[in-house]
Amino acid sequence: MTYSPETPACQHVQRWLDEMVIGHNFCPFARFVRDQQRIRFVDIASSDMARVLEALHDEFLHLDTTSHTSTTLMVLSDGWQQFDDYLMLVDVAQQSLNHWGYEGEYQLASFHPDYLFAGEAENAPSHFTNRAPHPVIHIIREAEMEQALAHHPDPESIPQTNINTTETLGEAALQAQLKACKAPR
Repeated sequence: MTYSPETPACQHVQRWLDEMVIGHNFCPFARFVRDQQRIRFVDIASSDMARVLEALHDEFLHLDTTSHTSTTLMVLSDGWQQFDDYLMLVDVAQQSLNHWGYEGEYQLASFHPDYLFAGEAENAPSHFTNRAPHPVIHIIREAEMEQALAHHPDPESIPQTNINTTETLGEAALQAQLKACKAPR
């Protein structure tokens, strides 16, 4: 496990965050924490579920003791490329969060290169709101999210605004932009 934002996988995810998530305003709260350098990037180079869960627990402990870190993006740089396997991992991670007593304190969001929303056509551009260059488990402090939502003029409109944005951009452009996040620079 690497706690450095300097690994190639973490750099890819940083580009994705800057160019797609913030660039297209998929998350209207991301720019603030990014500009304030309150995002922690952790590269988990393991396809072993127990190791990933251990790293998840370590991140909860880190967030418990480090108030300056608002959120952690756990980049899964080795393994977890199969979307179904990744979804199983996220399910077990959520169960672990509850088991460890962090329900209500942290929440998990998931991103994957092949993310598919249930009930959506496979080529729907809306999937790109949750597609990242590598599988990612995003740990969010619930209190900070509640505070951010309270200051947003219309939080219920965010999902539909994102769908409209992705449909305007189109699948081909979004796929090219996601691929470019992994291109050498």
